[in-house]
Amino acid sequence: MKIAFDVDVIKDLGITRMVHQVADWGYKYIEQSPHPQINPFYKHPKASREIITEYKNALSATGLEISSFIVVYRWSGPDELRRQAAVKNWKRMIEIAVEMGVQVINTELSGTPNEPEICEEMFYRSMEELLPIIEREGIRVEIQAHPWDFCEENNETVDIVKSFRSDNVKYIYSAPHTFFYDKGKGDVKPMLEYAGDDLSHMLIADTMNHTKHCRYIVNPPGVDATIHQHVGVGEGEVDFDTLFKTLRDTGFATRTHKVGGEPIIAASLFGYPEKMKVQAIETRELIERELL
Repeated sequence: MKIAFDVDVIKDLGITRMVHQVADWGYKYIEQSPHPQINPFYKHPKASREIITEYKNALSATGLEISSFIVVYRWSGPDELRRQAAVKNWKRMIEIAVEMGVQVINTELSGTPNEPEICEEMFYRSMEELLPIIEREGIRVEIQAHPWDFCEENNETVDIVKSFRSDNVKYIYSAPHTFFYDKGKGDVKPMLEYAGDDLSHMLIADTMNHTKHCRYIVNPPGVDATIHQHVGVGEGEVDFDTLFKTLRDTGFATRTHKVGGEPIIAASLFGYPEKMKVQAIETRELIERELL
């Protein structure tokens, strides 16, 4: 099992300092989330020769590796031209991953919950074009349901992943999205068990249950948006005792996937960079204590 740190919260440090900071916190792997100089949100990947060289040099100096790239593109529409552009972005990102020796790319379903049928059709249209490339290049693509995706629920997203019947397509469970996954119940055990061996990636952070009355207050009432957090474990309401026990009981840490090898578990802490010097280390130690 690879324990990684999602560097979104420190991406402003620059590539070299960012990599060295992750090493200083005791991690061996980086989860490279969207970065303006590499794989920006929604836009075409940048990743110049100079940036790739700098990144490789920083990895070599620290002994770290990139466990996975995160990409977020509008590959599920509902706009067809933007879907086509997203597929082009995907193709370029696969090339960059191969160049960097990274076998795992994780992503979101995207789209919009307001047009789920159209967005699902667009998603499968994109995958019809991309899956042969993904399989040819030996990439493991991991898919999560994210708040405001065309599908936000755990079991339905697992069914989508399983529908491809491909060793190259797996599932991510994001703990801070737990209360979207089962409409506010937060019952992690059956959701993790439903994913089974297709669960190849965990994101660790906490969140409050957004479905509770006045847990969040958003004005104007009824605004068409979603809200969640990625805070330190214990600062929200996710049942981490049950989550870690279920991961132990189902053998998550000891799995080996046919594509991409070991599963990945990443500290996915956003919003409070001033806390990272403590929380990054605490989260790594918690994962090690619970799963190794």
